[in-house]
Amino acid sequence: MSTVQVTTEIEAPPQRVWDIVMDPDRLADWVTIHRSVKNASDRPLSKGSTLEQVLHMRGFSFTVKWTLTAAQEPNHAEWEGRGPAHSRAMIRYELSGDADGPTSFDYTNEFTPPGGKLGGVASRVIVGAASEREANKTLAQLKKLAEGD
Repeated sequence: MSTVQVTTEIEAPPQRVWDIVMDPDRLADWVTIHRSVKNASDRPLSKGSTLEQVLHMRGFSFTVKWTLTAAQEPNHAEWEGRGPAHSRAMIRYELSGDADGPTSFDYTNEFTPPGGKLGGVASRVIVGAASEREANKTLAQLKKLAEGD
């Protein structure tokens, strides 16, 4: 399993940031590897909601089926994902700050590649620092979007 943790401070209230990150139609505005969303079960999203997201990284597009396993507006969300070849991911958003902002946004992504320990080694070689680099780019986009809205 590989884990990426990134934090950014956003000059906006937590509710504004929450409204952006929990809107499947806005994923393209801030997630750098996002390509499309299919079959979002609910709008607005709530615990138990599902969606399929097409992502693109290192020259490959792939689909992840996400389930929102926890949601406490506007402070906490957890997603569990199932990807190709039995890969799994867990993404956590933690938002903190007062009603006027700023918001501290903590992003955690735990990825379990297919193939057990050997798959984990291969994943580190193939993906390397790309996951953390993309997470930082993504949060920079989120910051720009939330502060400019």
